[in-house]
Amino acid sequence: MTEQQKKFPEFYVTAPQPCPYLPGRLERKLFTHLTHDKPPELVDRLLTTGFRRSQNIAYVPYCEGCQACVSVRVLVNEFEPDRSMRRSWNRNSSLIAQRTAPTPTMEQFKLFRAYIDARHSDGGMADMTILDYRMMVEDTVIETFLTEYRQKPANATDLDFDSWPLKAVALCDRLTDGISMVYSFYDPADADAGLGTYMILEHIAFARRIGLPHVYLGYWIEGSRKMAYKTRFKPQERLGPDRWERVSGRDQE
Repeated sequence: MTEQQKKFPEFYVTAPQPCPYLPGRLERKLFTHLTHDKPPELVDRLLTTGFRRSQNIAYVPYCEGCQACVSVRVLVNEFEPDRSMRRSWNRNSSLIAQRTAPTPTMEQFKLFRAYIDARHSDGGMADMTILDYRMMVEDTVIETFLTEYRQKPANATDLDFDSWPLKAVALCDRLTDGISMVYSFYDPADADAGLGTYMILEHIAFARRIGLPHVYLGYWIEGSRKMAYKTRFKPQERLGPDRWERVSGRDQE
């Protein structure tokens, strides 16, 4: 194999599987392996044009007769939270965020397992072990980081951060034009605290501070209640057949 062939991605298609989001439909994925010998600009180009990353795989839906999965990214500099979002932000004002290297810990895994068992016990991650979690976090060829959200106790000092209760974790990639939120989870005991919304809001604020124009939220799937929350973060852009298309206000709910 020549050096040029090594750098050019080879694409594969998965066998049809039941769609986890739309009952009665089948899903297939087009995917390629991400390796360190692939040019960083190529990997970045994939992830800013509709592909999602899972460990060292970049994939995009490739379903016959279905185009329900639509890539969504928030326009950071124009985004304004609505009243409900502001309530979520205020409700979690005691949380402190800290960016870390993509290094898994047992504390994170315990929170991850509690979240999966409570919220997605019938999903594809239900059987994930500590090794699987480690691979999800560590197996990356691009700039990846974790954000830990801990609740600051009364009278605590910032030096005690690692001893504060861990409430939520987000795994993200930094791209040339934004932050891609790969996966996030939180304490299911705080299901009413709006932690999922809060983590997106906090990453939008973070992207704005460091001068990145987009936060990528993955796929919005029309007809899937699990994905409906992504339409709330506007203005946003959705990837159409030829280009990113702006959606503002109440358009195209």
